[in-house]
Amino acid sequence: NTMHAFSIQRSTPITKQTLQRRFPDLFALDGHVATAEVTSKFATAAGDDSEVTSTIAEQLDEWSETQPDVTARVGVSLGHAVEYMSNFRADNIVKDAEAVKDTLLLSASSLSLSLNDDAEEEVTPKPWGAALGQSFGGFCMMSYLSLIPHPPKICLLTGGIAPMLTPVYDAYDSLWDRVKERNFRYYDQYPGDITLVKRIVRRLLSENNPVVLPSGGILTARRFLQLGISLGGSPSAFASFHSLLASAIVSDGVSSSIVNEEDDEDIEFTRAFLKHVDSEQPFDDAPIYFLMHESIYADGPNSHSTPTDWAAHRVFTDRTKTPNEFSFGLTSKLNSDARPTLFFGEMVFPWMADGDFAEVSGFGMKALAHSLASKDDWEPLYDADSMRRALANGGPCKAAAAVYYDDMYVDFDACMKVTARGGPLEKCKVWITNDYQHSGLRDNGAEIFTKILGMAKGTIRTPS
Repeated sequence: NTMHAFSIQRSTPITKQTLQRRFPDLFALDGHVATAEVTSKFATAAGDDSEVTSTIAEQLDEWSETQPDVTARVGVSLGHAVEYMSNFRADNIVKDAEAVKDTLLLSASSLSLSLNDDAEEEVTPKPWGAALGQSFGGFCMMSYLSLIPHPPKICLLTGGIAPMLTPVYDAYDSLWDRVKERNFRYYDQYPGDITLVKRIVRRLLSENNPVVLPSGGILTARRFLQLGISLGGSPSAFASFHSLLASAIVSDGVSSSIVNEEDDEDIEFTRAFLKHVDSEQPFDDAPIYFLMHESIYADGPNSHSTPTDWAAHRVFTDRTKTPNEFSFGLTSKLNSDARPTLFFGEMVFPWMADGDFAEVSGFGMKALAHSLASKDDWEPLYDADSMRRALANGGPCKAAAAVYYDDMYVDFDACMKVTARGGPLEKCKVWITNDYQHSGLRDNGAEIFTKILGMAKGTIRTPS
């Protein structure tokens, strides 16, 4: 049976445990290095990659004097781990999609010929009939149009036009503004939470009695503010977030919204809230999200976004050099509803590996994260000329996109640059709406899919 020549392999999620099994030497120093010592080396880094990278090198040099063999193994394993993680980006995702398609469409005769080295047969291209990419999936659709000779005949994108013409620093600079606006809309709907959030942040900023999560991580003020990642979700996101905050503090019958700084030290968090925090933040269970998130913007070795260099963190640091709305240490102490403490959005930060998240902390994970952030030889993800050829009048592909004006995760203005006349996606038909947030496809998938499919086929005239 010729099918016996093919083996089926199960996909394995990437976790700290699987990385430890694959690259044990990468973690060889974790048990020898006190967390406080490593944290002190990195905590002052404001995001300058040369500083962070040299600190890793300095640490390895320092330890090589007392543990030369172990340190050498860590360095070699770090290089292998970076190379391994570099495979999990859109350029390889679309190649995998092609491999899946070719296997599904492979006829028995073609399979027999493929096992015969001497056989030759002209292969007729069989692209996918249609494909839809939501969010990062839309980024992958753009890689499909760029890198694959025969991309899907119909390419649909929802909330997912990559800011390929905008430097990653500038993209995050805009996204911080969108996150700020989303915070204000939340507090407009739930003004009573302004005081509650300030109390929680003041408690978490206290150096006494750190709050340990069930996962082993630490609920710092900055980690608490990362819960804001959910504010740009479905129409029920605000209500769910309000419910989470309402469950945060153990109540003894006294209102938890009373402003009294002397009482902040006595705040006790409910176990249900702490478990919910762990479940809401996926970085422990899916560290690839932490390690690779910003790499989705690194479009080749010569792009304006390579290396990514902790771009979101750099923007935050630059903005808060002058106290502003995101200076949570300041706003949490202001007894004014006009200056609420703002949550963060979909951003990753180097300090996440400093103990805030247990499964991405330790020297091995920290070194891997910083090495990926400083990587300057990424493969290209997009090719503007290939995209234009694929979507040109009379070309092999048609495309349509739903763009959400208030999207908190994908900057609207950066999307418009890509779809503007002369842009890589100028032939992609765009439907702009503020009826939905980023989760529109989940909230009303049938309507959105039907509309953009009709746009791509030409049966629905949008834009008018």
